[in-house]
Amino acid sequence: MIIVMRQDASRDAAEDVARRVEALGLKPHLIFGEERTVVAVVGDDRRKDREKFESCAGVDKVLPILAEYKIASRETKPEPTVIRVQDLVIGDGHFGVIAGPCSVESEEQIMASARAVKAAGARGLRGGAFKPRTSPYSFQGMKEDGLKLLAAAREETGLAVVTEVMTPHHVDLVASYSDIMQIGARNMQNYHLLQAVGECDRPVMLKRGASATMDEFLLAAEYILDQGNQQVILCERGIRTFESHTRFTLPLASVPYLKSKTHLPIVIDPSHGTGHANLVPPMCSASVAVQADGIIVEVHPDPPNAMSDGAQSLTFSAFEETMQQCGKILDALGMTLN
Repeated sequence: MIIVMRQDASRDAAEDVARRVEALGLKPHLIFGEERTVVAVVGDDRRKDREKFESCAGVDKVLPILAEYKIASRETKPEPTVIRVQDLVIGDGHFGVIAGPCSVESEEQIMASARAVKAAGARGLRGGAFKPRTSPYSFQGMKEDGLKLLAAAREETGLAVVTEVMTPHHVDLVASYSDIMQIGARNMQNYHLLQAVGECDRPVMLKRGASATMDEFLLAAEYILDQGNQQVILCERGIRTFESHTRFTLPLASVPYLKSKTHLPIVIDPSHGTGHANLVPPMCSASVAVQADGIIVEVHPDPPNAMSDGAQSLTFSAFEETMQQCGKILDALGMTLN
């Protein structure tokens, strides 16, 4: 249920309500919105007694949460969540662009990529240091050495670093180098990992699993939110279907649907969603048109010789052209490029 505080209620009143919730063996989540403060109550429904809270000081009303995902729901927080890291802003009319290679391969490669994507307008740098690969014999990433190179690129360019964390025991290590931790599609339902990043103070980009439903996607986000980390970005990266003309099927209808259900920002990954570099630019434009909150794009200085995902990576010049086209659509929609 949601305990909605009056507009004139003090912070102390909201915290007192939260203590009463804890006393019943339930878990309170204090959410301070622009207009109202609410206390989202999660736990055993049998212990939720609305009458115990309706008479508390500062309480306006007590409502049930109909969605199974409680904290991620717009019922709990009507205002859109905005993620701000370095100069990267994602959400509520701010369109964030994250770009870079699939894998960190060398200092020369990642530094060149960082400079190029920043010059084109990106404010976030992607790059995998730990790489989950289908084959155990494929390139697995440079690991901590890759993280150090990403941090060096941030030091020079000011770009926010986005990189994947694969296991709970790597969370502290990855957090010490990155600005946003990515949970890949294969790990969307790795609940121990979701809880571990939920205990961290870094924003988390959660990618949709290749066969996950919308409810499963939002409930995975709920695992992170439930641990106290409210900085979650949803990423639609395509799902597995019977089609074979693209690597995955990229359902852009996910954006308006999710925006009707959750306050969390949604970004699109057109690189994994298509698997073909020539399809990435139009899908970037389409992502802007459906008013996604951002895109994450693979860009490489030499795609044919990339150690992973070269076929879906844009060249520097192609990325620059793509950004110019996206800028025109953003201007038409009154959105801001960040």
